Amino acid sequence: MTATAENTQATSSDEHPVLVDVKGVKVHFPIKKGVIFDKTVGHVYAVDGVDLQIRQGETYGLVGESGCGKSTLGRAILNLEPPTEGSVEFEGVDIASLKGEELRRKRKDIQMVFQDPMGSLDPRQSVESLLLEGMKAHGLAKDQKQASARLRELLKAVGLPAAALKKYPHEFSGGQRQRIGIARALSVDPKLIVADEPVSALDVSVQAQVINLLEQLQDEFDLTYLVVAHDLAVVRHISDRIGVMYLGALVEEAAADDIYTKPLHPYTRALMSAVPVPDPVIEDRRERILLQGDLPSPANPPKGCRFHTRCPWRQETKCDTERPQLRTLDIAGVPASHRVACHWAEQIESGELEMHTVTAQITSQSDLSEGGDDFLGPASVQEAL
Repeated sequence: MTATAENTQATSSDEHPVLVDVKGVKVHFPIKKGVIFDKTVGHVYAVDGVDLQIRQGETYGLVGESGCGKSTLGRAILNLEPPTEGSVEFEGVDIASLKGEELRRKRKDIQMVFQDPMGSLDPRQSVESLLLEGMKAHGLAKDQKQASARLRELLKAVGLPAAALKKYPHEFSGGQRQRIGIARALSVDPKLIVADEPVSALDVSVQAQVINLLEQLQDEFDLTYLVVAHDLAVVRHISDRIGVMYLGALVEEAAADDIYTKPLHPYTRALMSAVPVPDPVIEDRRERILLQGDLPSPANPPKGCRFHTRCPWRQETKCDTERPQLRTLDIAGVPASHRVACHWAEQIESGELEMHTVTAQITSQSDLSEGGDDFLGPASVQEAL
């Protein structure tokens, strides 16, 4: 792509209005301990200060290791998991502040496609009942004839026959059930769809079909997507922009092509080095970055840069004490839209700082109980709950 084409594409993208504006969102889950009376002895910092914007009509991909908080952030944007702090503005309205009937009406514009297609569909309801439920809740199924025509249009849009309306979820394959979940999300004419690992439970051949379907429906219904995934190939194929999360915070954000051709954060570099290359010669010669140790507990995250316990470019100054902010870099050829949360990104890119060996370390345990017993936080949000 030429420089002129790149500038044209960037300008075109910037012309679209901001649909979702996330500012300083935090989601903390309390850790309870006690026999008779529960006492809060700590928190799981699932999401801890995230700022991002999603423009109308684009697909924003959110990637990271399991347990980094990306699914929790997606749910917080929909207010399925109320944020502890921060705001989520959707078309200028703070979703996080809405409750009751106001929130119910707003949910017509924001829908979700869940990771497990079988677990997200009621096995006792037919496909027709599943699709009509949301339409009735938002007053979109007043006329039976129009509703029936609408259901057939939805099934046609997701590639299923009209006969599927009378069937139940267990009568379909995994890919077909995910198509039903997508049709259910589309049934109320949403503007934003959060797709949480939409293809991770499907076979590779079916994954391609569902991803292509999502792209087709985006053009047809003028949709905006937030796609949460850990499969880097899937994210690159479908996303316009990508945000990389680590332990509750964004560490890098850029256009999809920029982040794959020139990753700048040490964690993103490690992720990209793990993506297999089909050329065996290139695969053997390219740099490999193997991270030592496991993801620290979100209940007791490291101070300073949260990646410093595993970072092969860690420095004695700043990394242990100062938490880096997402910022633009003063590097030739790197656009302003490419933001990185690293103190030393410029020095790493220039080669001024070299990689060194990392020794795996255990994050110190927190003394959270009155009796002084050691307490090691849960490894994930699911474990804490």
